[in-house]
Amino acid sequence: MKSLNLWEMSKVETIEEFYKRKFDWMPDNIRNEIGHFNVFKLDPFVGDKAQPVPYKRRDYFKIMLVIGYSKVHFADTVVEVQKQALSFSNPQIPYKWEHLDKIRSGVFCIFDQHFFHQYGNLNQYSVFQPGGQHVFELTDEQVDQVNSLFQRMFEDINSDYIHKYDLLRTIVFELIHFALKMQPSEKFDKQPINASQRISTLFLELLERQFPIDDNHQSVKLRSATDYAKQLNVHVNHLNRAVKETTDKTTSQIIAERILQEAKILLKHSAWSVSEIAFALGFTEATHFNNFFKKHVQLSPVKFRNV
Repeated sequence: MKSLNLWEMSKVETIEEFYKRKFDWMPDNIRNEIGHFNVFKLDPFVGDKAQPVPYKRRDYFKIMLVIGYSKVHFADTVVEVQKQALSFSNPQIPYKWEHLDKIRSGVFCIFDQHFFHQYGNLNQYSVFQPGGQHVFELTDEQVDQVNSLFQRMFEDINSDYIHKYDLLRTIVFELIHFALKMQPSEKFDKQPINASQRISTLFLELLERQFPIDDNHQSVKLRSATDYAKQLNVHVNHLNRAVKETTDKTTSQIIAERILQEAKILLKHSAWSVSEIAFALGFTEATHFNNFFKKHVQLSPVKFRNV
């Protein structure tokens, strides 16, 4: 199997690399005891040296207001922004933007997990979860509301107020809840916190830790319901009942869907051969992977890659 270091997607861009790529300078004390936070204007994507942002993960969070047409890739999903949108990205999910030359303006903030240390777990919010909504198309009125929050960020970060970073955290939470309130309320209704829910949540978290395939996870280790049950120290039948009760899907179905999602990502965004992808996803034979993929997509992996 080829070295993962040769694959651009597996490289995680650090905050330091972001500053070097974007501005060719580095702020003082970029990583300090309170974590890192900064806010920027999104300049139009123009100029002879302008290069597309590559498809990869970052080690920081980013919230962006984009004015103009563009496309954003999250995992195997492509979201088209027709006019203007608020987007959320995080260290777990690789992404890239297309048609940046058509973005007229915008603003964005970046921050690391340590900036919210002891202030809450950002991963509990669906805008930062693998299966959540990450891009929200906005009306003109909503753009004004979101833009006013970012303007407060600029004012606070440039002030001498001793507790300004507390204010900035508050504004980040306002942006998160602004987006969450745009989602249908039924998504959040009737979510009983019981034993089945806890087991199902632990299973889904353990499943997601297997991905993306990169330097830290060169291949999938847990492939069956039994594998996950052993890790969670529960009987496989107990796990299957809990998952079925809370998701209305079987454990095997959810595992297969996540494997399929990662297969699509690897086929579209890596130069690996089908055999290498099959091995990384836990298939002992490339033919098994071919049959699995064709069953779910009605295309062979090679045809899907070339579409």
